[in-house]
Amino acid sequence: MLKIRLQRVGRKNDPSFRIVVTESTRGPKSGRYIEMLGSHNPRAGKAELKSERIKYWISQGAQVSGTVHNLLVSQNVVDGKKVNVLSKKSPTKKKKAEKGGSEDSAPEEKVEKKDTPEEAPETPVASPEEEQKDKKEEKSDKPEESETKKEPESSTSEESPKEKEEKKE
Repeated sequence: MLKIRLQRVGRKNDPSFRIVVTESTRGPKSGRYIEMLGSHNPRAGKAELKSERIKYWISQGAQVSGTVHNLLVSQNVVDGKKVNVLSKKSPTKKKKAEKGGSEDSAPEEKVEKKDTPEEAPETPVASPEEEQKDKKEEKSDKPEESETKKEPESSTSEESPKEKEEKKE
């Protein structure tokens, strides 16, 4: 069976591809192909295609690889939709959504719960004045703790003159 597929050429880390017609049993690096139908440079985004010859080989029964099909669709050589060329080991987002239908329905349920005020739990909201009072109480608690810490330190001889005067009074 004949295949229209990409054959990599170019240096390391600088890929460019030939679009060739080859026997499907031959490896991609064999270098043996029937006809070269164009080239594709993905880094530059350029593709040079012999559209008449591509259509001829397709009419003769040559199968097109997924990547070449997508390239031909984007260059308007062939009509149709692009094909998913990801590996079959990792499912696409659509397939994940179909398999895990409960994942998609869960957010919808949450939205419904948010829309209905009866089901939403009532949480007391403190006014800004109450929040300020709470903060002041916390601050007033903290100095007492710090004073208790300072008392053991007062037994040392490293007291400032102001602290000594306060103790005398």
